[in-house]
Amino acid sequence: MKKTIALLVISVIAFTGFSQEEETQKSNIQTYTPSKLLKKGQWDIKFFNNLYTQTKVANGSGDVFKNEPRETYFTSTIDVFTGVSENNKLNIGLLIEMRSNVVGNRKALDVFKFDGQTNTARSGITSFAPAIKFNPLKNVSNFTVQTAFHIPLADNETENSVFLDQTAYTFQNRFFYDYTFPSGDWQLFTELNTEYNFGEKTSFADKTFVLAPGVFLSYFPNQEFTILGFAQHQQRVGDFKQDFTALGFGGKYQLNKTLNLEVLYSNFVRGNTTGLGQSFNLGLRALF
Repeated sequence: MKKTIALLVISVIAFTGFSQEEETQKSNIQTYTPSKLLKKGQWDIKFFNNLYTQTKVANGSGDVFKNEPRETYFTSTIDVFTGVSENNKLNIGLLIEMRSNVVGNRKALDVFKFDGQTNTARSGITSFAPAIKFNPLKNVSNFTVQTAFHIPLADNETENSVFLDQTAYTFQNRFFYDYTFPSGDWQLFTELNTEYNFGEKTSFADKTFVLAPGVFLSYFPNQEFTILGFAQHQQRVGDFKQDFTALGFGGKYQLNKTLNLEVLYSNFVRGNTTGLGQSFNLGLRALF
């Protein structure tokens, strides 16, 4: 009898310890920010969709013109990464981008018709990029760099007055850092995106450099759900000058151990030589 009671006590203690370990284990949306590298053999696949629509534009002096004919640009990206190093310091990946654009005051949701109407619509796979992600500082595991070389696939940026995507090559470096506050309920994520565009004289982006910082603040009511607010800015310098600032909010939800869902909204609040529209974003991420 005493042996039975002892076994029961040990079982309860073991089960309780296991349960507490499970409860304290963080979800993927808490742990695997863009700053986090994958372990060897892990895969991270993200399908992200951005719908940007505008009826306002700003000229080079920042003057805003309202009630312009609507233009809508839909961008869909697939990012695939996997861990390849024993010490979790290197990931390799591939980025693929597809676009569907409509102009001429067509409805925003017409981008999903993919009808290719002359003078108002274009669509297609526009670029791909081999990429690596690595941790340059041995003692700072939550700081990573993603380097990618984007190869354009579009023959012409503009056909029949419809813009599709740039035809210049892009050498891109993105710097990621995150900090989780001691309470565990708040997390700060920062990003600095740099791009050098080159190789195509007819491209508006040729011989331009882009600097784009972003700050994201997330609150976790629980491990499976987060709400966040963010601010982003982009400055393009060189042969073509442009800048804009966007503010937004959104949320992420851990659907299961593998999948999470992301929804974001942003408003372009100011800029020069740019549209001042809104973007609606939906992402699905699988990590296994």
